[in-house]
Amino acid sequence: MTKSRSTAESSSDEAQGPDGGWGWVMVAAMFVSTSLVFGLMRSLGIFFVEFVHYFDQSAQAISWISSTGLAAQQFFSPLGAALSNAYDTRVVVMTGGLLAGLGFIMASQATCLLHLYLTMGVLSGLGWALVFTPMVATVMAHFTRRRTLALGVALSSIGLSSFAFNPLFQLLVERYTWRGALLILGGLSLNILPCGALIRPLPRSKATRNTEPQSKAPLASWPSRIASYLELSLLFERPYVTYTLAVTLLNVGYFVPYFHLVAHSRQVGFSEYQAAFVMSAAGASDILGRVASGWFSDLHLMRLIHVLSMWTMLAGVFIMLLPLSSLAGSYSALMSVSLLYGFSAGALTSVVFAVIPAIVGVQRMMGALGLLQLIESFAGLLGTPLSGFLRDVTGNYTASFMVAGGFLVLGTLTMATLPNYFSCTDPPLPQRCLPRSDDRKDSSLEMEEMNSATPRTGAPGV
Repeated sequence: MTKSRSTAESSSDEAQGPDGGWGWVMVAAMFVSTSLVFGLMRSLGIFFVEFVHYFDQSAQAISWISSTGLAAQQFFSPLGAALSNAYDTRVVVMTGGLLAGLGFIMASQATCLLHLYLTMGVLSGLGWALVFTPMVATVMAHFTRRRTLALGVALSSIGLSSFAFNPLFQLLVERYTWRGALLILGGLSLNILPCGALIRPLPRSKATRNTEPQSKAPLASWPSRIASYLELSLLFERPYVTYTLAVTLLNVGYFVPYFHLVAHSRQVGFSEYQAAFVMSAAGASDILGRVASGWFSDLHLMRLIHVLSMWTMLAGVFIMLLPLSSLAGSYSALMSVSLLYGFSAGALTSVVFAVIPAIVGVQRMMGALGLLQLIESFAGLLGTPLSGFLRDVTGNYTASFMVAGGFLVLGTLTMATLPNYFSCTDPPLPQRCLPRSDDRKDSSLEMEEMNSATPRTGAPGV
């Protein structure tokens, strides 16, 4: 009996990942690729002022460039998830890296804002969509007990690249103008291709193999196959819908400081390099926040949803304090709040994806990530233009940051409506998330391993 159990656990471990080995190579690949997606995206605020002056357009119009890129990355994420489910994840990610680089190379030749919307926005955003979601799902599939820490380490590159890219991009703009700088960014983005080449497909679990014939049966129509790859059934499950709504609300305000904090700092009287260093400092504390949050979450002292709520609330409060800290012209005050915001913003990203497997199960993780990114893309499309609009109306960024922070607070309150949110223990997964009949044993072993190190007072996830 013991031998049979050990064999089953070994098989389950193999399906989920050994918490080491090649999984750490995938963490390194994701470390580099995410720095060239979100790290680069966060640093595009350096080009904001240049575009305003060159194209002689309003802040709202220029904001649509970065907002379109963010929205496209999230809107096309289900496409990346579906293609990865149906075909080879390695090819999907490498194609995304090629499109991301091509978008910036073409943007360097832009003659009007429409060109930038289509290149930096749609084309690069599509490339980022084919990279980010498959990479996150691949890393999570390689880990079980140290999943949140692995994500925290991999995503810490966003903060590191934010710290390095802001001064670097400012230097590139000064030496080569914004056109030359975008051309260089296109070359940097092509480094995603070797990261994608490192992906190795994991052995599929027995449960996954047994469910595949349903989606590939001769009588199955293409719409049903597509729905299966996209995991559209999740849209009818309350826990997933509630969580997605909460993440969507916080996504409205989350990226506003990364696009407008540099412009705000320059408006209140700080120099170009002082303004760039504010974002770099936030990026540095972001790194610490991601790793520290991942380490703390894997101690299982609190439920993951409670950890996420704490960091989201703090991030919202610090966003609202950003313009208030600079009212007196104190650079040290602005820097202090930026550091606190960076830590909180980084800390929540280590947890926001790790919650998903406990809501929907490991089997549907790829599709759940894609749908989440799609739904929150509408919030990403709204966030920075709304901030730019408020700046145009009021003449400063105070209202922009206050509203942005308010959306994060609202997202935290929405999380509190999740079923059993105030319980100290996690509710079981819905029965529909578990495989059928003879695969039930493998799933129970999988869930046991996910929670084996967890005390009764706190389990990871919702």
